[in-house]
Amino acid sequence: MYEGQIIEYRVEFVRGLRSLWLTEIAHVRAGEYFVDEQRIGPYRFWYHEHRFAPAADGVNMTDHVTYAAPFGLLGDIVTALWIRRRLDSVFNYRTKKIAELFGGKA
Repeated sequence: MYEGQIIEYRVEFVRGLRSLWLTEIAHVRAGEYFVDEQRIGPYRFWYHEHRFAPAADGVNMTDHVTYAAPFGLLGDIVTALWIRRRLDSVFNYRTKKIAELFGGKA
């Protein structure tokens, strides 16, 4: 991983509705954090900070996501009704998989 790296995703937010999502690794401090920012994608704005801190049983990973949905007020309503829950589900799944792969706790 390096600053300036572009990552391309194909995401399906709603069954049958696929979107291209390009993020750029905008900031990296090895062993401490990295930030990905959306360049092209479904959000009006996306800034995702991943932080890592030593812990007695390994490493704690913390995410901080700042995002805004497109479409103004309509996007705010969709965020309240659906997007926030969907993102929670994605991060909960990731937490579970990391625990399975690395023997941690979810």
